[in-house]
Amino acid sequence: MSNGAPLPRVGKRERQALLGDLLKGVSRSFYLTLRVLPRGLREPMGLAYLLARAADTITDTRLLHPDRRLGYLLTLRRQVQGETVISVPKLEVMGDELRDAQSTPRERELLNSMPRALAMLKDCQESDRDLIRRVVVTLTEGMEMDLTTFPSEDSGRMVALETGAGLDSHLYHAAGCVGEFWTAITMAHHRALGRWDLQEMSEAGVRFGKALQLTNVLRDVPKDLRMGRCYLPKSELSQIGVAPEEMLDPAAGPRARPVLVGGIGLALSHYAAAEEYLVAIPRRCVRLRLAAIWPVIIGLATLTELAGNQNWLEPGHPSRVGRGWVYRMMAFSLAAVASNRVLRAWIGRWRRRVEAGL
Repeated sequence: MSNGAPLPRVGKRERQALLGDLLKGVSRSFYLTLRVLPRGLREPMGLAYLLARAADTITDTRLLHPDRRLGYLLTLRRQVQGETVISVPKLEVMGDELRDAQSTPRERELLNSMPRALAMLKDCQESDRDLIRRVVVTLTEGMEMDLTTFPSEDSGRMVALETGAGLDSHLYHAAGCVGEFWTAITMAHHRALGRWDLQEMSEAGVRFGKALQLTNVLRDVPKDLRMGRCYLPKSELSQIGVAPEEMLDPAAGPRARPVLVGGIGLALSHYAAAEEYLVAIPRRCVRLRLAAIWPVIIGLATLTELAGNQNWLEPGHPSRVGRGWVYRMMAFSLAAVASNRVLRAWIGRWRRRVEAGL
């Protein structure tokens, strides 16, 4: 293929495969959310996720040096932005090296799908394409910050974010921007949201995303520490006399717990904004409401597990909810979805459970 080779044509069956089996293979939880969305939202949402997930896979390819990963990440970003003519051969060369370093067939398949995903992006209507580009670029900026801030996973070194502002920036780039994107694209596709104020709801959407990402950050502290990454701010740890390296020893859990408690409190404040976002969705928009309910309840249930986990720094004691619990929660949500009173009561019960564990 020459450098001017066109992007592949993506037929209906291939689109369904990319947004169906492949997406389900790389993220079962998001696939469930995608399936419940109104039909017109599934392709732009699913495409944005696939592009972001490919970028994340590049960032996490530990067999490659971080500088190499960064180069490939920036190449993908330029292709998404449309700043350069998309080179199919360059994508294929990049994909070959990255695929060789992947441990799972689905991740290899994901990287192999990038020419088709970019072709789908090019074929999107302009308003959707602009929104997808914006959110994927913002997400990759966050990934770039991770690659340039933290040491290589196997270096034996530890780096912590300096301040709460650094953590807040991470929360925005990792998920807050997704809430912004979610708001804009649902408003563009759903007339029932016509009375929403874009700025007000975007700000609430950002906080919704931050709530979910902060939950992930707090849950994943033991794993991240062993990769040389501490997202808990050094300024807060220093106030209680704990160095980031000390938290590699699970016995430091009680001493470091005040920072965990503060993080959970901040997450709960963001979940309050997420609750308002949820009840602002018109009750007749059942699918949009379900897509918002599930992550809120899963997040609060995860915080409940974390608040009661005295071994929260122990990698062998993760704070997670089980798949069976998730399916039961989803079943209950079908009965609760149309009532703001029931939803607020449900969310309130989970908030009190979190607070009781602190």
